[in-house]
Amino acid sequence: MQTQNIKTVPPKAKKIPKKLKKYGQVRTDNYYWLNERDKPEVIAYLKEENDYTETVFNKPTKALQKTLFDEIVGRIPQKDSSVPYTVNGYAYYTRFEEGKEYPVYCRKKTGTNSNEEIMLDGNKMAEGHRFFDINNWEISPDNKIIAYSLDTVSRRQYTLFFKNLETGETFSDKIPNTSGDIAWANDNNTLFYSIKDAALRPYKVFRHTLGKSVKNDQLIFHEKDASFDISVYKCKSDRFVIISAESTLSTEYHLLNAYKPEENFRVFAQRMKKVEYEIAQQGDRFLIRTNYKAKNFRLMETPLDKTGIENWKELIPNRKDVLLEEAEVFEKFFVISERKNGLLRFRVFNTADGTNHYLKFDESDYYAYFDDNEEYSSQILRYGYTSLKTPNTIYDYNLGTGDRQLKKQQKVVGGYQPEQYVTERIYADARDGVKVPISIVYKKGFRKDGSHPVLLYAYGSYGYSMESVFRSSRLSLLDRGFAFAVAHIRGGEEMGRQWYEDGKLLKKKNTFLDFIDGAKYLISDKYTSANKLFAMGGSAGGLLMGAIVNAAPTLFKGVIAAVPFVDVVTTMLDEDIPLTTEEYDEWGNPNNKKYYDYMLSYSPYDNVKVQNYPAMLVTTGLHDSQVQYWEPAKWVAKLRDMKTDNNLLLLWTNMDFGHGGASGRFEQYKETAMEDAFMLYLLEK
Repeated sequence: MQTQNIKTVPPKAKKIPKKLKKYGQVRTDNYYWLNERDKPEVIAYLKEENDYTETVFNKPTKALQKTLFDEIVGRIPQKDSSVPYTVNGYAYYTRFEEGKEYPVYCRKKTGTNSNEEIMLDGNKMAEGHRFFDINNWEISPDNKIIAYSLDTVSRRQYTLFFKNLETGETFSDKIPNTSGDIAWANDNNTLFYSIKDAALRPYKVFRHTLGKSVKNDQLIFHEKDASFDISVYKCKSDRFVIISAESTLSTEYHLLNAYKPEENFRVFAQRMKKVEYEIAQQGDRFLIRTNYKAKNFRLMETPLDKTGIENWKELIPNRKDVLLEEAEVFEKFFVISERKNGLLRFRVFNTADGTNHYLKFDESDYYAYFDDNEEYSSQILRYGYTSLKTPNTIYDYNLGTGDRQLKKQQKVVGGYQPEQYVTERIYADARDGVKVPISIVYKKGFRKDGSHPVLLYAYGSYGYSMESVFRSSRLSLLDRGFAFAVAHIRGGEEMGRQWYEDGKLLKKKNTFLDFIDGAKYLISDKYTSANKLFAMGGSAGGLLMGAIVNAAPTLFKGVIAAVPFVDVVTTMLDEDIPLTTEEYDEWGNPNNKKYYDYMLSYSPYDNVKVQNYPAMLVTTGLHDSQVQYWEPAKWVAKLRDMKTDNNLLLLWTNMDFGHGGASGRFEQYKETAMEDAFMLYLLEK
């Protein structure tokens, strides 16, 4: 008698009950033992899940995944380069070589036919590493030395290195466990950087002298409040080194004259509860974007030597229907990015004559952003523009004349024609009467009769707005009859600050209900049907996926949850886990009973039920620093034990990577091909 191959049987994690007590309540976590990363039995279980996924899904779809991967990679130009930007006499750019995974970082002197200088060759540097990421780099003011931060583990703990660009020599200075921040003083010899604590929170800034022992580096700033993290950078005019301390709802900045690195930093304006601000130095003043007495933010100014909040003067007031998002400064101009009706627009201010005007964008649904604008004395604004059907396009806009120059549009190999695709912005009715925007794209020929599949994507946390950006990798689904939709649910900031506040803390469930109601709208309006609707989200968007499958399991054919944050209560009670203390203002502090009870009412892991669930693909990374691998691992184990259906449930743990997945230019699309194949495979069943 032939026995069944054990790899075709879903893994069954052992149960070791652990009692978790709080407020007289007891939660039993049968899979808490999976939290111990270094235990052989934990690694064995993760590998068992991978073996199961390999057997029941990857092998049957091997040819399909290869086809999809080849399609996706085939649309990407093998040789490519970024648009050069100029700063301090050099034009900087990155380029890709044929078949290579990593960028080559280059520069040329401006004003001459100078030869290319290769500063860093990512492909050579990545040899021998499964993961490789140059997070940040900065050039010394005399253009001679590059400081760069490197991660080869995928844990977002960066080591700083220094290289002499004239001799090619790498300095012996080597600074581990940094956040990747780099700020040169103007003496070309002093550098400021920040390091992380055990919970991976950036919390200390040090001053380093090039060529001296790192052991002698001087502690400059120590952020003791665990709800804040810090960064250090240099302002655009090179006049100040700036330390920022940020929590979810409060910020504070500290300033240092970049020409006097041995002096002490001074506070810009003392932190205040629920007051956020950002600063940008322009001439003899600072511009300040702040929500101080302004829910949707306003723009203020203050003299360089009188930066306390009592000296701030209003330039642009708070507006109920406009969210002020960002300010880009130049010597004689500044440009404001503001969001109205969910869409960004740019407003240009000429400081010489006091005039201002708006840039106009053509499509009804799009995304525009400030690109590389490193030269303070320039009057050219470089910005990017894209939509769900328009490839990323870089423009140079003359702030004085209004002339616009196309610098580059993302090339799609194979003759992509945007006019063959249709984008829409539609509005779904949420159950409380709110209109939830949904951006959608599909290929011409798409019929609104319920016969087509739709992938609905969302995030809905931290005030992060999900933008309508083009992805050539998405064409593999669109060309097979899919529509791709982005639900701009509450918890993001697409419709203003209130939109964010209505999807966090004790209103977090609005995020989940908006997504469910958006899905129902797509079905009722015949964009798709329940047996052809798919949902996808990652990280906090993975929490969204966990919540919606508990609440509305029959609404979706399949769900993809990438690095999902699903064990909300246990994680938010553990202050040793990265991000926990910093995020109390986002989720609430469960050491306060009202937040504990509310979190417990929606936490996906705690609310797994004895019921049918849709087919699910859950992905994670063993070295994830943002959402620990054990959250999705425990969630899948509990789902396997309690669900009552035979739908596919897959856990795929990347044993080499972390939160962002693979680091290579092409390698990253293997997971995209896997996700696409998962949906196409389900449609055939």
